[in-house]
Amino acid sequence: MSSHPVAETVASLMPRAKEELTELVAFKSVADFAQYPKSESEAAANWVADALRAEGFQDVALLDTPDGTQSVYGFLPGPEGARTVLLYAHYDVQPPLDEAAWTTPPFELTERDGRWYGRGAADCKGGVIMHLLALRTLKANGGVPVHIKVIAEGSEEQGTGGLERYAEQHPELLAADTIVIGDAGDFRVGLPTVTATLRGMTMLRVGVDTLEGNLHSGQFGGAAPDALAALIRVLDSLRAEDGSTTVDGLTADAEWDGLQYGDEQFRKDAKVLDGVSLIGSGTVADRIWARPAVTVLGIDCPPVIGATPSVQAGARALVSLRVPPGVDATEATKLLQAHLEAHTPWGARVSCEQVGQGQAFRADTSSPAYEAMARAMAVAYPGQEMSYAGQGGSIPLCNTLASLYPDAEILLIGLSEPEAQIHAVNESVSPEELERLSVAEALFLRNYAAS
Repeated sequence: MSSHPVAETVASLMPRAKEELTELVAFKSVADFAQYPKSESEAAANWVADALRAEGFQDVALLDTPDGTQSVYGFLPGPEGARTVLLYAHYDVQPPLDEAAWTTPPFELTERDGRWYGRGAADCKGGVIMHLLALRTLKANGGVPVHIKVIAEGSEEQGTGGLERYAEQHPELLAADTIVIGDAGDFRVGLPTVTATLRGMTMLRVGVDTLEGNLHSGQFGGAAPDALAALIRVLDSLRAEDGSTTVDGLTADAEWDGLQYGDEQFRKDAKVLDGVSLIGSGTVADRIWARPAVTVLGIDCPPVIGATPSVQAGARALVSLRVPPGVDATEATKLLQAHLEAHTPWGARVSCEQVGQGQAFRADTSSPAYEAMARAMAVAYPGQEMSYAGQGGSIPLCNTLASLYPDAEILLIGLSEPEAQIHAVNESVSPEELERLSVAEALFLRNYAAS
């Protein structure tokens, strides 16, 4: 880390940051209240609100969003006539999955091998702390040079869209010149990265029905149409021989011209078993950032244990399609549904129900905010140049904000690099990464105010 005064201040604040992240990780703020009590999410929201008040934020509010969760908002006024920057993070987390599979308890921040382990440490409670660190550092070094709005979402991981709907109903609330989304990550620890694109997504439940009820597979099998076999055929039609996604009418040949992702590195990050091939064609970056990708998320059929020798009358699947920038998610949904219907064999009855959708996103990387961030990253990561990556995942809020504020610049940074294992067991954050990104964000705000 450089000996820049901002870097020195952030370094001095890191012990406090660890204490605060420990407090924040301890809340079981999973926004699925069938799994975890709502009081856990409410307590985390109040923690964030109190932290903002302590930093002098005004108008701090717990916003009741239409999905039954709370987003935390606050405004910190800057100098007269300054620009406004919105800082985003979310305090809700993914469920911990199998708690027994964690080396240390998921809701206790634990230091091990130079990383801090805990659910949400990187995604995205660490992002809340990053914003606080950047602002405290600027206050200690001459003041915050822009107006700051902070929004901490309470249900990002559930994808229930509460904050998106709230923002649409109160468009003035989150209006800003630039928006920093602290929910992405560096391509590798120590490699400063902004995420310039996000894939959109759509999800369909598909059902196939062939018989009024299950039949004895000896008495009827061979002539009776099997719904599970029909469903397997339909799902298989969504991939070419090499595993590429093939949805009729959906282009799948775009190329990624930014940061590249080596095959071997990807195999390692994805923990692909020896001897198993990667799927698809083109570069890895083409496949995960620039092209559509279909995934069968689940199938409802009899489990192996307890199954009887029966021809199945009906079967269901949940299918996800990630949609690259430049493709409209609504149009992709129609194409996916038409494909599923067209490829269902034997005249089987097929039904499709949409259960979620978000548009893809592409940033304007030639804008002043990107210039300001590149200069900030160069100080925070000495000797490194800022890279542009894509992200295969979706942040639907980005599109809501992009459509509400077409002139706003949107930058995506964050703590979710590959070693963080977000959404998996043993999620962790690199404290060095938290430190460097907090320096970068502080310097970005300063550079942007001056640009």
